Formats: sequence, structure tokens, C-alpha cells
Amino acid sequence: MDIITLTMIAVGLSMDAFAVAVCKGLAAGKCTLKNALKCGVWFGSFQAIMPFIGFILGIRFKGYISAFDHWIALMLLSFIGFGMIKSSLDKDEPESPSFGAKAMLAAAVATSIDALALGITFAFLSVNIYISMAVIGGCAFIISAMGVKIGSVFGGKSRKKAEVIGGVILIILGIKILLEHLR
Repeated sequence: MDIITLTMIAVGLSMDAFAVAVCKGLAAGKCTLKNALKCGVWFGSFQAIMPFIGFILGIRFKGYISAFDHWIALMLLSFIGFGMIKSSLDKDEPESPSFGAKAMLAAAVATSIDALALGITFAFLSVNIYISMAVIGGCAFIISAMGVKIGSVFGGKSRKKAEVIGGVILIILGIKILLEHLR
């Protein structure tokens, strides 16, 4: 696989992570370099590791994973989205979105399920998995870190509304993933 095709795949895989990063930035209202880098590292790492895991699993588990990856993504993204909406409805000032390990792990797994399935496909192609991991992880890191900043620019003034919008976006993203796989 040539580097241009691999980069296009990496950018496509990064879009889910980008959407979640934008939502985190929207809800946070203020972007810190630390939070942008945290988001980039979590999403970049999982986007890099999941194709490797998929590659290792290969043909043996292909039917099992592709049969329910979209349901896992829907559940995790909906859980995160409803959490954001619930937080926005609290009468108290909402907490800033969590960039902690628990919240980031759920988001990173939800956005990298497709990368796992791609790794299974890579097992059947002539692909250098280590170069693929570097390109996919690097793209996801950069795109996610930028997403937090972009989200914070648009969400600084109206945090509660931004959390609702971000939550709805995540739920819609989960539904979109499900519908794409049910066709």
C-alpha cells in the first residue's frame, strides 16, 4: 500500500476522534496545550494500537468483530454523549469535561473500533503494519489535538449549549456508524 493511500485512510479513521476532540474542546471552553496533547496522545495511541491488534487477530476473529463493532461504537459514543447532555442540564455550573484516564479511555476505544477492523483487513494485504501504525497514530494525534483547540474556540462563550451540541453530535456519530454497518 502506498503512503498516499495509507495517509488518506489515516485521515478518514481520524475523523471520529476529531469529532470527539472538538466536542471536548466545545465543552471545556478553554483549550490548554496539556489537554490538547492529552487528547492527541490518547486518540493517536489507540488509533495506532488497534490496527496492530486487528492485524494480529487476522482472519480468525474477522466475523466476530465486524459483526458487532458498530454496536460497541454506538454504545460508547452514546454513553459519552448522554453524559455531556446530562452535565449541561445540571443546575450547578457544569464541570469541565474530563480529560482523565477513565473518560479518555472510553472515548479512545469508541473512536478506534474501526481501526481494529481495518487491522484485520491489513492482515490480508501487503502492508507494513509498523509504518501503518505510525502514519495512523500520527494523523490521529495531530487531528485530535487540533480538534480540541477548534472546539474551544467555538465553545468558550456558551458552555452549557456547547455540551448539549457536543453530546448530540456524539450520539449522531454513533448512530451514523451503526447505520453505515447495517446497510
